[in-house]
Amino acid sequence: MAQAPKITRISPLSPDEAKWTELRKIEWTDQTGKERIWEAAARKTRGKSGIDAVAIAPILRHPNKPPSTIIILQYRPPVEAICVEFPAGLIDEGESPEEAAVRELKEETGYEGKVCDSSAPLTKQPGLTNVTIQMVTVEVELKDGDKEPEQHLEEGEFIERRVVPISELYDKLQALSKEDGKIVDARLYHWALGLHWSQRLFPKS
Repeated sequence: MAQAPKITRISPLSPDEAKWTELRKIEWTDQTGKERIWEAAARKTRGKSGIDAVAIAPILRHPNKPPSTIIILQYRPPVEAICVEFPAGLIDEGESPEEAAVRELKEETGYEGKVCDSSAPLTKQPGLTNVTIQMVTVEVELKDGDKEPEQHLEEGEFIERRVVPISELYDKLQALSKEDGKIVDARLYHWALGLHWSQRLFPKS
């Protein structure tokens, strides 16, 4: 029987132990010529592409259902909560962001699709880290009778997937954010918020 994840200890991480990240001391000069110091976190796994990871916006198209997307729920130790987010993952060495998006979508959700849009490199929390991502939109064509595909999770991954009609996504995220122990990822929320306000500002006549 699965147990609820929990934090058992938090302690400083020495550079020798750090496999994925490192702390950096940045010495820089501001616009007035004053010398300053900045502390930042950086990934140690960045490849030649210069992009660390992808976030995937899946668009599910079904002949008899409204357009939908897939959100995932997984426990994230840094925030000590279940994070509601888009499928996402690191880019492997020699892999393009688009290839990584198709691979990660299949691994985390089981769904397979084709890339229809890919953003320029995007920053995340630039006051804290130099991590860059690309937002990749993947269209998944479904047919009547299609069963929910099997996930291909790696050891240590525990991911719950949910299919949500795009027209209901904003309200769904609002409801999930009010549940104890859950927090919504900003990338997913901003995507839903943009759709929400586009519908309010430019309603169909």
